[in-house]
Amino acid sequence: MNWLQIHITVEKSQVELTETLLLSLGAVSVTLDDAEDQALLEPLPGETPLWDKVIVTGIFQQEPQQPIDANALSTFILAQLPDARINSEVIENQAWERAWMDYYEPIQVADNLWIVPEWLAAPNPQVTNIKLDPGLAFGTGNHASTFLCLQWLAEIDLKDKIVVDYGCGSGILGVAALLLGAKKVYATDIDPQAVLATKQNAELNGVSDRLYVGLPEEFEQEFTVQADVLVANILAKPLMMLVETFYNLTKPQAQFALAGLIEEQIEDVKQAYHPYFEVTGQQMREENWCRLSGYRKD
Repeated sequence: MNWLQIHITVEKSQVELTETLLLSLGAVSVTLDDAEDQALLEPLPGETPLWDKVIVTGIFQQEPQQPIDANALSTFILAQLPDARINSEVIENQAWERAWMDYYEPIQVADNLWIVPEWLAAPNPQVTNIKLDPGLAFGTGNHASTFLCLQWLAEIDLKDKIVVDYGCGSGILGVAALLLGAKKVYATDIDPQAVLATKQNAELNGVSDRLYVGLPEEFEQEFTVQADVLVANILAKPLMMLVETFYNLTKPQAQFALAGLIEEQIEDVKQAYHPYFEVTGQQMREENWCRLSGYRKD
């Protein structure tokens, strides 16, 4: 069986109507994509931001006995959305799960650290290898912010340290810290899917007995010590809102790394952290994504 994809470019205000229209016409799935390469950098918790122009894609089963007439479908959609741009294509059936998995390859983060999708063999079994299911939540190592945090963890001494991974996503940073020698990791995220992903990736790497993960309110009840190391790969605005929280979570002289920042946000973040933390390092990757690091003041 083949599939018909209809791509409809509309204004943000028309997205909900377009989704409803496609589903009412029998689309088996609807996805949203950026139509103009517009960055969405700072969604607040609970927000689902959209681009100004959005490509809404509907996928329809193309039955051999009753193929869908793409031209007729497009004409009907244009009658409801006269300002939209529409194009369509037929895609052949394939093993979608396999195609998704083929996208990922092992990533070398440092001399002693690799990220390896769970279904692949480690290129260098002699070093630290993080097994990862990239499909569970944000944080695969491919994104510049995650990569920068992993590099930092590989550079510092984590032996017997207590680490906080704030905004843990897939759990890759907390798992890496444990594999690199940390004694205990406390992780948290506002997304329940991230909590589940972190638990599963900790189990996959054999470190679940040394990693606690929970939603922020659960984390606050569980975390009763102070951390030697804190890493937070979030976004600039929440990082600035959390500065006092991070101060209370860490020991004097505790090391920290912040990521999810673009170059234009660096000075604002430094200013917010200056009363509590000493920023001693700044690293950039892929021209714009940055990581700040340093230590907590006494």
